[in-house]
Amino acid sequence: MSQSDLATGALSGLVVLDLSRILAGPTCTQILGDLGAEVIKIERPGRGDDTRGWGPPFLKDRQGNETAESAYYLSSNRNKASVAIDLASVEGQKLIADLAAGADILVENFKVGDLKRRGLDYETLKVRNPQLIYCSISGFGQTGPYAHRAGYDFLIQGMGGIMSLTGFADEDGGTETKCGVGIADVMCGMYATVSILAALNHRHKSGEGQHIDISLLDAQVSWLINQGTGYLVSGKVPGRLGNGHPTIVPYETFPASDQSFILAVGNDSQFQKFCAVAGAPELAQDPLFAKNADRVRNRKDLVPKIRRLTIEKSAADWIAELEAAGVPCGPVNDLGQVFDDPQVQARDMRITLPHPLSGSVDLIGSPINLEKTPVAYRNAPPLLGADTQDVLTRHLGLHPETLAELAERGILGFQTPLKEETNA
Repeated sequence: MSQSDLATGALSGLVVLDLSRILAGPTCTQILGDLGAEVIKIERPGRGDDTRGWGPPFLKDRQGNETAESAYYLSSNRNKASVAIDLASVEGQKLIADLAAGADILVENFKVGDLKRRGLDYETLKVRNPQLIYCSISGFGQTGPYAHRAGYDFLIQGMGGIMSLTGFADEDGGTETKCGVGIADVMCGMYATVSILAALNHRHKSGEGQHIDISLLDAQVSWLINQGTGYLVSGKVPGRLGNGHPTIVPYETFPASDQSFILAVGNDSQFQKFCAVAGAPELAQDPLFAKNADRVRNRKDLVPKIRRLTIEKSAADWIAELEAAGVPCGPVNDLGQVFDDPQVQARDMRITLPHPLSGSVDLIGSPINLEKTPVAYRNAPPLLGADTQDVLTRHLGLHPETLAELAERGILGFQTPLKEETNA
């Protein structure tokens, strides 16, 4: 990343020092980068972010050979500069502290206490930079009996309750199931981003930074939303409903003659329209099913009746007829169908960026659409150490001789040979 690559978006001019890895922290910092911040990703020389090795699939080069760039890593690291520094070394710690002195935001997801031992905790760094916004992401938070534990998405999905709500009921042959993506990590990254933006607004007014404590478990519990609040209100532990909704019926997948489709009836009027299309208007008039609360109470009677109706036509026919009648419905797409969908394409949710190894790489676009300061896709996820020289020269004024000496001792890593300074 060069100075000319820096953005002009909503967060342009802000410098983010990214000491995070895996998914929660990188999700947060990628959002900040998309919005225009300069994100400096610190990685271990020779190894980098753990997710670089989490494959296959791996990106293929121009000759069709696998590279060391995993799809997992590519998913959350665009618009960043990769700087390879050995954080375990005293010299590496000093370099990172020097970068933090000039940064606006620092994001880290080390185990509680790890960075304090290295002199890179908030209390130490804020002495030099009292405006620093320091966001700590951890499995269980900086306090509490579990604070010392490492946290991973799968573990948090189980501990935080979402797995107990996901999957079909025991009587339907189901079992508790995690979500198909690392949603606990992603949502934690979202909450971290919101917290950082709130802290930035506070800094605008007060001139002071602050420490942010975000945990995977807290974030997971917070997005139990209606199910969690339902338990707190009723005292009843909800069970698994498969694709069903706890308080809306019919609102799940139903079998057509060829494949399943989604029927998402949100109110009584829509239920009446569905019954008319299905040729069963008597269902909407039955006092057991006329109101949504009745349908929820009597779902075990109603859902089999609907299934006997939906099996008579193809999914495409149902979707066409129900859409025409104003009844929410849709297909269950695989990922190939998702990215081929004309609406997804029209919204630019599949993007292509230049990549030094493959020529180009396809990535998922940002859902953020700002009228005045839109997101910008400036750089593909960087190769390990691709920006070590540029960042340390630009931010810390280090000379090639110093960089070369540090690299020879294993404190720094570079993707390509060092460039000699030239007189402009």
